[in-house]
Amino acid sequence: MGEPLILFEDFTFQYRAQSEPTIRDINLAIYAGEKVLIAGPSGSGKSTLANCINGLIPFNHKGTVSGTCKVGGIKTSQLGVFELSKIVGTVLQDTDGQFVGLTAAEDISFSLENNCVPQDEMFPRVREAADLTGLKGDALLNASPFDLSGGQKQRVSMSGILVDDVQVLLFDEPLAALDPATGKQTIELIDEIGKSSTVLIIEHRIEDVLHRPVDRIILMADGRIIADMHPDEILGKNLLKDTGLREPLYISALRYAGANISPSLTNLNLSESDKQLVQTWYNNANTSPIPHKDKELLLLQNINFSYDEKKQVLTNINISISKGEMTAIVGTNGAGKSTLAKLICGFETPRSGKILLHGEDITNESIATRAKHIGYVMQNPNQMICKSMIFDEVALGLVNQNKPEAEIRERVEKTLEICGLFPFRNWPISALSYGQKKRVTIASVLVLEPEIIILDEPTAGQDYKHYTEIMEFLVNLQSNGVTILLITHDMHLMLEYTNRALVFSQGELLADMPSAELLCNPELSAQASLKETSLFHLANECYISDAASFTRRFIDYERQKEVI
Repeated sequence: MGEPLILFEDFTFQYRAQSEPTIRDINLAIYAGEKVLIAGPSGSGKSTLANCINGLIPFNHKGTVSGTCKVGGIKTSQLGVFELSKIVGTVLQDTDGQFVGLTAAEDISFSLENNCVPQDEMFPRVREAADLTGLKGDALLNASPFDLSGGQKQRVSMSGILVDDVQVLLFDEPLAALDPATGKQTIELIDEIGKSSTVLIIEHRIEDVLHRPVDRIILMADGRIIADMHPDEILGKNLLKDTGLREPLYISALRYAGANISPSLTNLNLSESDKQLVQTWYNNANTSPIPHKDKELLLLQNINFSYDEKKQVLTNINISISKGEMTAIVGTNGAGKSTLAKLICGFETPRSGKILLHGEDITNESIATRAKHIGYVMQNPNQMICKSMIFDEVALGLVNQNKPEAEIRERVEKTLEICGLFPFRNWPISALSYGQKKRVTIASVLVLEPEIIILDEPTAGQDYKHYTEIMEFLVNLQSNGVTILLITHDMHLMLEYTNRALVFSQGELLADMPSAELLCNPELSAQASLKETSLFHLANECYISDAASFTRRFIDYERQKEVI
């Protein structure tokens, strides 16, 4: 195989502000042309490892280094960030934070301009890089990158590193902000453009990454590499769950049925006896009854909305939400999901139609009035937090309502108890993890005792452990009568925690249906930029005609196992 392109030998790194190393005793060799998935729970050291490869460590993030890290046979400490960027191209999770040009074409050409490449050479190279990622046409190249869809933004970032002809393509959670169909296309695109490069992918959504083959999976935990194996070995040994990660759903189903593990969804190659085992498990598994609906709480009647006269954002939306429901709002990027939330909260006013709460028309009520009944939790907790201390942040809404100090303290402390944050009540928010900050933002809404909470991507960027903690916390709120609406791209979340999905595409409500049925409907999934669950494919492979029922039984079985 020749010399490794990337080599770590007894490598340890400790950030200047940390008391312990973030990664330690790393020995790793990655060869030219390999495609590698790096996975692990939050805080396992994945991003730190990546930053050592692209040079952000030690040049931007200071700390103590021991051991050796080489890229292209040269120690990274001897190269510098600029030199390494010619070898390693990085696509960040937050593509908006990576853009520097006023148009997509300007952004793609940025490194060429820095290198004083003549324009007659620059233009064809930009177009060639854009063509490789599917960004074809002057309209896209001349558009502001901030006006593009999530998938198109990814393609601009990819084009910007491909234009430099780098040897290593490094993707940091490329699927985090993408709808399922766009995520699938992104993985296919990475597979295609990576055929002539070395590809490193850091990602929590392992099943989605394995839509296309990878050579190795590197598992990290507590700053160490705990496994470096072919996907077949990783999936067959239950290592993902043991590390606190979610394994592909069809792998879990095969495991529960006692069948042989097939590492490839596209080529299951199950024996007839394995198919029989899956059928037997399905026939013996119990299905929980779908809970009956309580009385209607929120009603949207004939809602139409547009930000200007040219483009209708939502068209003739009719939705009824019952008290105590947990409902998923899903669909393609730009389908109108977040706009719907803004209308319900009062941040925007519909052009026509009515919004009723308990049968009373609140269409023209103020944001402050609605906030007593409806809370909204944004995707990024850092965009909501105003105070430096946890107690003060959670108390802020009550302070603004001029509540008595004794009542504020009582309600804040009660809410912090519910959210599992009471021991940290006097902590600075800066000391919290991302997941804990998420809970603080939920607490700051919950303390106002709303009847409805709308959460935008509540588990984005969370590993399986923190994802489960947040969602079980929301289930507890739901059991206490709180109505919860989840805007999400995470189809696992929708399947596992909601019985109902509102499906949006191009400003229209395409469907209002059981979650399991949605992801067993290829036509509707394609229309809404979703993708059918791997359980749908497994059911078909095993001659189970009712894939939705198979999916429901799988989810119920998993939840019963967790309770036990």
